[in-house]
Amino acid sequence: MGALGYYIALPFFYAIAWLPFRALYLLSDVVFVLIFHVFGYRRKVVRMNLRNSFPEKSDAELRLIEYDFYRWFCDLVLETVKTLTITPAEVEQCVKVEGTEVLRKYFDAGTSIILVMGHWGNWELGGARFSQLPFHKLNVIYHPLQEKHFDALMIRMRTRLGNGLYPMKETVKCMLRDRDKVTATAFIADQTPSPQHAYWTTFLHQATPVFWGTETIARKLDRPVVYLGIDRPRRGHYVMRFEDLVPDPKNTAEGMISELHTERLEADIRHRPSIWLWTHRRWKHKAPDNFTARKDVHQR
Repeated sequence: MGALGYYIALPFFYAIAWLPFRALYLLSDVVFVLIFHVFGYRRKVVRMNLRNSFPEKSDAELRLIEYDFYRWFCDLVLETVKTLTITPAEVEQCVKVEGTEVLRKYFDAGTSIILVMGHWGNWELGGARFSQLPFHKLNVIYHPLQEKHFDALMIRMRTRLGNGLYPMKETVKCMLRDRDKVTATAFIADQTPSPQHAYWTTFLHQATPVFWGTETIARKLDRPVVYLGIDRPRRGHYVMRFEDLVPDPKNTAEGMISELHTERLEADIRHRPSIWLWTHRRWKHKAPDNFTARKDVHQR
């Protein structure tokens, strides 16, 4: 979709963004009917991912997770559009925060941190809420879009309340540039890297490649790693939880940080599986021949 598509779509984006939350969720109910019942958007991918991730669950349990996932997914899309106009008061009302003592400890010490998280909950609302906390300046790693108009829109959406952005390929350069500031750099660590240059582990019963970047940068720059989970106990209400995952990364064994943040994300997904991004083809790569599966977290 080029410039013409952007200018056609832009008024619709802002029309949605200016809706109050109650109307936004009514619209989401309509979108759900289209996405789930009419078009069956990525239904095969979602069902395959759920079946492989939860072999212990019955068909009825998996269908319920699938249904709840699509309800959340439609909310997620429209809530993300809402961040174009959301006010600090609105974001504080819909996203509560727990574990700020972790941030305060590092902020008071003048220590920059790495935030590690997954596509669980609503990471866009989470970023907006973080911007209102009186601690670190948040910089989110992002992958620039090819279409420059939509890329500019996403940048505006993510920075309008005060956050910064680091292009993925310039992450280390940007972190070094800002080393005199007290920052939190957010890594969304459940994306799919090139299998040849990944750390391989077992995640949701499956051999899974993980980006080395979170671990490598944390150890190289000696930045404590804080896990961020964004739960959704009910519609329209999120809870951000900060946990001190790796206080001393420099002295960890190779692979330890990657294992820890992957395990922690898996625990959150098992707690509330319907709010993770199941439409993503997370397991499209084959594990190397020398890969040895570790015992699944929930069996430990």
